[in-house]
Amino acid sequence: MMKAQIERYVALHRSFGRKFDVQERFLHLFFNYAHRFGDQHVTLERLYNWCRSASSQNVARDRFDHLRRFCLYAHAEDREHQVPPAGVFGRGKRRRPTPHIIEPEQLRAIMQAALDLPPKGKISPHTYHYLFGLLATTGLRISEALALQRVDVVDDGLVIRNGKFGKQRLLPIRPSTRAALDTYLDIRRRLNAQGDDLFVTTRGCAPHQIVAHIVFVRLARKLGFRGPTGTPGIRVHDLRHTFAVRSLESCPRDREAIRHHMAALSTYLGHTDVANTYWYLEATPVLLRDIAAAGEQLFRGDSA
Repeated sequence: MMKAQIERYVALHRSFGRKFDVQERFLHLFFNYAHRFGDQHVTLERLYNWCRSASSQNVARDRFDHLRRFCLYAHAEDREHQVPPAGVFGRGKRRRPTPHIIEPEQLRAIMQAALDLPPKGKISPHTYHYLFGLLATTGLRISEALALQRVDVVDDGLVIRNGKFGKQRLLPIRPSTRAALDTYLDIRRRLNAQGDDLFVTTRGCAPHQIVAHIVFVRLARKLGFRGPTGTPGIRVHDLRHTFAVRSLESCPRDREAIRHHMAALSTYLGHTDVANTYWYLEATPVLLRDIAAAGEQLFRGDSA
């Protein structure tokens, strides 16, 4: 009964164009947990115990929030499902991790170190080398890059089929980026690497997103760009952040030009709302100094 409701709930959200993978995973994990006790409905005691078993407060809150939304849906169909009050495991969204700007020499060192990864003489080291390079030069999300197929490399750029909310877009790329991808494809052919995915490991398919994150962090830590385990530092997503920030820094200091540049950058990055693009202005000293100087100039002009 509960499993069927979960499947209908997931199908409903996916019909709206949402991926819903994370939510589905949490719901099935809870179902497996409750099923061991013979539960047919969600009970508050079981829900709270499952959330308390999480590895951190943030994970507990994520579990609770996803499950509570399902409870509201399930309760509307069957009153036997209990609905917990909101905010039991905390309120509010998790804060975004502090962004870091990756310097060119750091990127080159990470890409070079990727070529030394095992297994030697196989495709995987080249895959991570060119994957990190593509992320840095295009600002792609890691999920979008790993979802690329070989046929998505076209004359006009890259066909992005796995954007947020299932949106597709054509991403123009620089000639140097295209040349690098052609080199990678030549290496694939030479090493007889199979698979339809653009970036593949020795298994013939794209690496899992979590594995790509782990590889990047380990290389950054080995090179001294991150502290020991448990401390924050540069992440693979910072390649996207760095791309956006450098793009904004290069924009002419003209209000109309900035407005057009923001709109174009938002489309290029695949943002559904330009407000998400404006977030990249934060924690960027160069841009914030310019904003502060412009604000001060405006204030003095108004005061005069």
